[in-house]
Amino acid sequence: MISTALTLLILLIGISIPVGAALGVLGLILDSAFSMLPLSKAIGELAWSSNTEFLLVAIPLFILLGELLLRAGFAEKMYSALSLWLSWLPGGLMHANIGASALFAATSGSSVATAATVGTVALPQIKRNGYNEPLFLGSIAAGGTLGILIPPSINLVIYAVLSNTSVPKLYLAGILPGLLLALLFMALIAGACIARPAWGGKRIYASWRHRFESLVHLVPPVGIFLLVVGSIYAGVATPTEAAALGVTGAIILAFLYKRLSWRMMRESIENAMRASAMIMLIVLGAGFLNFVMSATGLTSALTDGIKNLGISPGWMLVALIAFYIVLGCFMETLSMMITTIPIVAPVMIALGFDPIWLGILIIVLVEAALITPPVGLNLFVVQSLRSEGSMTPVIIGALPFVLAMFVLLVLLIIFPDLALWLPHFFSD
Repeated sequence: MISTALTLLILLIGISIPVGAALGVLGLILDSAFSMLPLSKAIGELAWSSNTEFLLVAIPLFILLGELLLRAGFAEKMYSALSLWLSWLPGGLMHANIGASALFAATSGSSVATAATVGTVALPQIKRNGYNEPLFLGSIAAGGTLGILIPPSINLVIYAVLSNTSVPKLYLAGILPGLLLALLFMALIAGACIARPAWGGKRIYASWRHRFESLVHLVPPVGIFLLVVGSIYAGVATPTEAAALGVTGAIILAFLYKRLSWRMMRESIENAMRASAMIMLIVLGAGFLNFVMSATGLTSALTDGIKNLGISPGWMLVALIAFYIVLGCFMETLSMMITTIPIVAPVMIALGFDPIWLGILIIVLVEAALITPPVGLNLFVVQSLRSEGSMTPVIIGALPFVLAMFVLLVLLIIFPDLALWLPHFFSD
């Protein structure tokens, strides 16, 4: 039954059925084939309960926040400011790609939005300053993945809902690994450009006066980050309310900087609605599929079977990493999380793994899936921003950054406190 379900899912996705619909159709097939009761009659109740989950309201709000910051022009100013501060490093503006991605990730919560925003601003610099194209494109795609690790993160909210884990603790746990991953990316770029100086492009020089003057452009994103994350840890807002505060702050900033217009608001809301509808369809389809699997006994049989194998927690962790690496090559990341976490998380937690630490580990694995072919979303985002050429340079440039993610995975396994120190510090 398990192999049948997996084969059907791969087949449905392979024939280009949208992922959310494919998950729902698979649930209907399993319902008719293995259930004695018409489980499909529960779709209405499941749709209502999943779409009225208060915590999930944060998702469209965070998407709207990213859209507002992008269309108000703050992203371009932010990139220009960071380029003045980071361009002296070997690799020049590629470090600005990573830095801008990390900073924008701290306001948008979306990897796709981060890659699209930074890529739009950065791509013209390849020919203008003579950078190695694959490495430059890879830095944009990889930098975008920071959007789901550095808080506020949409994917961490999804994990919290599916595993019944604290969002504030997950946000705290994501800060140090997120910053460390950004530093690993920058170290990789610097090492490559020291070995091959021609890859680093033309050196950009800036005076200290210009650098300090540019700091004013970092105020909007930093201010939004402090408003959103600060309100959560000050205890004055839930994650959903903090997202709403962020949207309000972005609108006020756009007004103060004379960037607010009806057209900008309409385009931001329309794009946020499209992205939110896609995400919620996946949530609904995966929710129904998981309900069918639980009702037919598949989930419990799979969980019991794994526990009865007698595999040690260490080898189970290795199997989990291998599972997500393989699955990430063929499945969209959000649907992969929603489909697998209700099954994976209880097993791993029962084996003694901390749910907060496990969430960060899974998010890093999901990050790798964003830049691994053939369905890495960030690869397609970066390619869509280019005016010419095949996707091959994007893929080649992104693969070294996957190795940096594996280094972070090893560090998380050896030093779990990288993820757990901040949550423990603030809870004590």
